[in-house]
Order: sequence, then C-alpha cells, then structure tokens
Amino acid sequence: MRHSSLYLPLLLILCSTTLRMPQALAAETLARPFIAGFERFGLHEEIDEELAGGLLISELSCAACHATDNPLWSPKGGPRLDAAGSRLQRDYLSRYLSNPNGTKPGTTMPDVLATLPEAQRPMAVDALVAYLSSLQQAFPEIKGTGANPVPYRFWEHGDAENGKQLYHKVGCVACHEADPDFETTETKPSPLDAMLEQLAPEELEDLGLSAAARRVPSVPHGDLAGKYTPISLTHFLLNPEAARPAGRMPKMKLLVVEAADIAAYLLADQALQPSAESSTANADQPLIDQGRQLFVSLGCANCHSVGGVKPSVAATPMANLVSRTAEGCLSKTDRQSPRFGIDTTQIDAITTAISALSDAQPATAESQLMTTMLQMNCYACHQRDDLGGVGRYRKAYFETVGHVDLGDEGRLPPQLSNVGRKLHTTWMTKVLQGNGADLRPHMQIRMPTFPSGVAKSLVPLLKNVDSASSELTTRSADQVFGKTKVSEKDLAEAGRQLMDVGCVQCHQFASDTLPGIVGIDLNGITGRIRPQWFHDFLLNPGSLKKQTRMPTFFPDGVSTNPEILDGDPERQIAAIWTYLSNIPKHGLPEKIKEARAQDYELSPVERPIVLRTFMPKAGQHAIAVGFPGGLNYAFDAEKIRPALLWRGRFLDAQGTWFVRSAPPAAPLGDAVVELPDGPLLAELQDLKQSWPTLDDDATNIRFGGYRLDSQGVPSMLYEWNSIAVEDRIAPEGPGQLKRTIRLTRKAAEPAAADTLWARVNLGKTLTKTKQGGFLNDRGLEVQTSEPLRSGTQLRSWKEQQEYLVPIAAETQELELWYRW
Repeated sequence: MRHSSLYLPLLLILCSTTLRMPQALAAETLARPFIAGFERFGLHEEIDEELAGGLLISELSCAACHATDNPLWSPKGGPRLDAAGSRLQRDYLSRYLSNPNGTKPGTTMPDVLATLPEAQRPMAVDALVAYLSSLQQAFPEIKGTGANPVPYRFWEHGDAENGKQLYHKVGCVACHEADPDFETTETKPSPLDAMLEQLAPEELEDLGLSAAARRVPSVPHGDLAGKYTPISLTHFLLNPEAARPAGRMPKMKLLVVEAADIAAYLLADQALQPSAESSTANADQPLIDQGRQLFVSLGCANCHSVGGVKPSVAATPMANLVSRTAEGCLSKTDRQSPRFGIDTTQIDAITTAISALSDAQPATAESQLMTTMLQMNCYACHQRDDLGGVGRYRKAYFETVGHVDLGDEGRLPPQLSNVGRKLHTTWMTKVLQGNGADLRPHMQIRMPTFPSGVAKSLVPLLKNVDSASSELTTRSADQVFGKTKVSEKDLAEAGRQLMDVGCVQCHQFASDTLPGIVGIDLNGITGRIRPQWFHDFLLNPGSLKKQTRMPTFFPDGVSTNPEILDGDPERQIAAIWTYLSNIPKHGLPEKIKEARAQDYELSPVERPIVLRTFMPKAGQHAIAVGFPGGLNYAFDAEKIRPALLWRGRFLDAQGTWFVRSAPPAAPLGDAVVELPDGPLLAELQDLKQSWPTLDDDATNIRFGGYRLDSQGVPSMLYEWNSIAVEDRIAPEGPGQLKRTIRLTRKAAEPAAADTLWARVNLGKTLTKTKQGGFLNDRGLEVQTSEPLRSGTQLRSWKEQQEYLVPIAAETQELELWYRW
C-alpha cells in the first residue's frame, strides 16, 4: 500500500469511541490499534480472517484514501474537527500528534508525522495545533423542561460519586473497564457461569467454552483529564454524534446533570480544571495558515470534516494493492507511509482481506450484517447466533432496579438471534433511534441510540438475513391465525381470560400490574412483534429463546386450559393476539381488576410511610411522607421544596400502583395547607432585590434523592449552588412538624458575607404569634429557632409579605416549626 504523500488523517484526535476512567482504573496498555470486534473475536479465530481483516480496514479508515467499492470497507472516518479548539485542550493536541499511541494506547490514529524528518516534526506539530486550536464553536444551548430542568452552568456541578454509580449502571461498562473497587449486588450465577468457574482451561477448550470463559477486553481509555474540559466532555456525553458521526460511541440518553456527573467522575484526575478558553492560546495567523496547509497535504481532511476544507489525497485504489500488501502502511520499514502500529496478526488479517479481492465475490447480506454489528460493537451487549453477549466478568454490573431477581433474562440485554424474524422493521428502527418506548424499565442499563444511518443499514440486514430462513416470517395476522368462526368480541374475551392463567404473574398491561410485577408491558406488543413469531413462541418458547423463563402453556401442542375455546391451541393463540391488539378496549385481566378494587389506603402505624406519586400542588415527582399520629407532608422533588402539609388520613395508593391514567393522589385527611413556592435559599445583595424563581439563571439547585434514618424518617438531599442541603421534617410535639435543614458548604467555595437568606413563610398577610412565629393568611404558622431570629426581616413585595431569615456564613443548621 505504497503512496508518496499519504499520511492518513488525524484519525482520531479522537476516533476512539471511548472514555477514560480515572488514572487508577486504567486498563492494560496496548501497542496495536484496538478494534473491539477484532480483539474479542478476530484474535481467537472466532470469525473468518477475511471478515476480521475487512473490519480492520473499515475501522482504520483505509478506504478514506484507498478507494474501494466494497461496502463492508467503508471508512469509519474521524470526528468532526470544526470545533476542535473548543473541545480539546491544546497541550493534549500537542502530545497526541507527537506520539499518538504513547498518549492514547490502542488508538486507531496513525503517526501521521512519522515520514517527516525528525527535526521538522516539532514545527509541524506546532502548526497543526495552532490551526486546530483556532477552530472554535460555541457549545449548543440546552433548554430544560419542567420535568428536566437545566441548571445554570450545569457542567460545573457534576457529582463524581453519582457519576461513578451511573458509569457502572447505565451501560458504560459494557465496553469500558469497570472500577474493581465498585461494589455490585451479589447475583446468582447462571448454570453456565457456575460451571465455567469449575473447569480448567483445557477442559473449557475441549467443551468449546473458551470464548464464554474468556475475559472480554475493554475499549481502552485515553487521557481524558488532559484532553477534555468539564464543559466539553459533558456536551460530548450528551450528544456524541455531534463530534463523531460514525456512531461508534452511541448516545446514552443522559440528562444534563447525569452527563455532568459522569464527566466529573471521568475527570477525577484533573487536579486543576481549566476553562474551555484556557485550552486555546492565541497563535500567529501565519502559523495557523501553515497548519491548515499541513491539514490538507497530510490527508487529514480525508477522514475529518472541517468546513471549507476538502480532501486532497488519493492513494492507490484498494483493488490495485492485491499484489502489494507487503508495502506501504503494512510494511514496518516503509518510511513514506504513516505508522499505525499494527502487529503481525492484524497485518495477516488485512492481507487476507485484500488478497481476496481477486475473487471479486459480492458481499453477502449475512457478512454485511455481521460486519455492521462488529463495527458498532453490538456484541458487547447482545448475543447473536452464539457470538458475543455480555462477558462473564461484566454481568455483575447489569442489575435490575431494586435488585429484583429475574435471572439473566431479566437483567441482561436480549439476544438478537432471529430478531429480524421477530420484530417489525418499524419497531427496530424506533429502538435504534431512541423513539421506542422503554419496555424494560426494570433494567438499569439503557438501550443507547445511534445515528439514523445505522438504523437504515442495520434494520434491513436483520430482516433480510433472518427472513431468508423462513417464508412464513412476513405473513400477516390474518394469514397466521386464519378464520376462527368466533366474533372479535368473544375472541378478545377468551384472550383476556387466558391472561389470568399466567401472563399477569410476570407482565404489565398498559402500565397496570399486580403488586410487585416488573416485567415487559404487553400493551402494543402486536405493533412490535411479527404474528408468525408470536404464534411459534407461544407454542414452544424454548425453541425460539434459549433458557427463557417463559413457561409453555401448550406442552406437546396441547392446551393446559381445555375449558377455553374447547382447548384449541390455534384459536387460543389467536384469542391472545386479538386481546393484546387493544388492551384498553378489551379491558384489564380479571386478577388485576380485583387487585385494583381492594383497599389500598396507606396508614402509618409504627414507622413513617414514604411514597413516590403524583399529587396536586406537589407535582409529578411528589414524595409523600406519612407519620404515625396523623401528620403528613408532600415534597415536590421537581421544584425541590416541601409543598403540602395535612393532618389525619394519609393517602390511597391505588392510583399510584394500578391506574396510571387516574387523577393524581390527593390527601385523604383534612387541614391541607400549601407551603411557599420557590427556593428556600437565595443570595440577595439588598432587600430591594426580588426573590428568585427556579427558572432564574442564578438559581442552581439539584435534587439528589433522599436518605432514611434508623426510624424511617427521610432526609431530602439537594444541592443549592455550592451548598449541600439535608432537609428533614418530622413530628415534634402535638400538632406540629419540625424541619431541620443542615447546610454543608464546599471548602473551596468562600461563603458570601451577609447575602444569604432563607424565606421561611409567605402570604398576603403575615401576623406575629405569641410563640414568636408568623402566621400567613392560609393558616400556616412558621417559627424559627431563637438564634435565627436576630436580623429577620418582614418585607412587603408585590402584594405579598415575606418572612426572611439571614443565614450567617458560619451557620450549619436551620430549625423551623410548622403549625396549622
């Protein structure tokens, strides 16, 4: 592959699809380029060598310069570099260009400067860095919603510990190294995993289990702390496709606060977090122009998109390299080509793939499908035809919400064998593009989303390959179930009755379930599943899904419910399909109806009851707390404030547990009173300044969940600017609630003097009481502790009166009492 002026692109300042954990968690150093599919399968001859070589050609972007009409070898390409100066730190660019593999072990970026005389390389690096650093773009504005507010300068407030939890739970460790110190919940190993623990290496090989027992290599991490700033890494995590359109790094459906948290974790080694501006230094325009010229002449534009810059390098076409595979990039002595650092096994695979060009056999749909799945690393999570799946040593990180034991089938991503025969193409496209419903809310891992081009190529391949094995795959429901001589109404009713036999024990029905059920919702299943697969699966689940927990209701083709539709399996399956085609129309299964009709009033007796629900005045993210003795409150976790107080009976949980379309839960007791809206704390330069709202830029507040003490009383946890807040409300004395607010300031943040205030009550009128509190027109009296009363202010503001308490810099705790 000899070419005189080709220096394959800056293939990756950044082509890696990876993110690095803190330095202490660095994975094994690799000298060769890391391609996940090749490392896991190609090295061990678990895929054809020609296919493995083609994968390397694609992922190393050889065809960006060596033209080919082989669709399997389409170059991955590098990231967009239009905003390189905004995203990447200048020092990192210099180190990376000077020594790609030394700076990021396993990188697919070749040493593009290896052909230059050594004395010229530093000057070339300086020029390229100057040019790349000059490519500046503002980061996109991200607008929040009521349910998902965007905190002011959110990238500055990442929580590294929460980021660590997210990193190990949402799916990052499917590809990347896990922290060995991260504690996972103990899960029961599958029979296969238990057996693998007992077998010696030679026994594993004899039984063909070496692949299942082998540790799956992790996509290596580069020096993220040196490469990114908090703002650039957070934005990359939110939308990787904006920088890397090839889609090797998918989108993980992160909220802005989640992305900031993961970025804080990944940048834990960053002793000093420079601003985005500090990563770009001014350079002389002549040096920038020189760097732009090098960017073109070295072939960087062949892989990297920069506005106004076009590719200029055209190397020997791939078809003409069949007899020259020992030259150019594959030669370890050639000094006129870039150095990829590929080793002998990779050279052999690439040579095999190029040599096969002489046969000129068109790529089959099956080889195209496997290549695409290898490129996207689908096999990291999904098994297909006995290849891939979650590695043995990674399974512990795939957990269910609440750690419910559903076996591997309930916590691991589904197998993709015959998925093209199973799912409608429209549904597969929605899933890949993130437009499908979350069918597995019980799983902590998230199905990522991919660029639209991935779905356009992958979905037809899945359909064509899997449909080829059976002409029945695409039959319509009428063709599958035929004429049953039973009316639709009677057929649907029979299907509803069959649900009570077993389906209700594991599945949801339009979000309604029996208590404790967390399985897949069957509502809409007829729009997702092909009728023929549905029919065949119900007849014999194990034939289509190995090791499934789904029982068979038709053993040996005989129905276990002979009293329904005369026990005819075909009519019964047709009845189930008819019922599931419109659950809201046909009604819920009887067992769920009976469960909903029961009394679900919650009555605290010995300990408090905490219930997440939807309540008027407390929002869609309400946390209701009921205490023995009849004092209750509701906390609005979206607006981050206690919203309601009431006495007497607590709540009815029926709507929360069973009827998602029911009206919001309302207090069952009496004497309901609303608390002041808006944040508790604010910085006021003077008392002529209005109290901020949650939408104000100066209000940066984020909810962090709650923690229960030994008595079962929750403390709401949130962060206001640089202050961590623990907010606890509990009964104290007859008819009153005591609110204790603990403040922890970050050591690095100097406390503002005489500007921090708490607004503890609000109303059209405020009247001082004998106990020293203030009573508003709604009947809410708020009293502060004695130390806080000094300096309190009662001010009028826009037809309202506000009771304000100054918070001194040394204050660590506020105590309030509520009476109503």
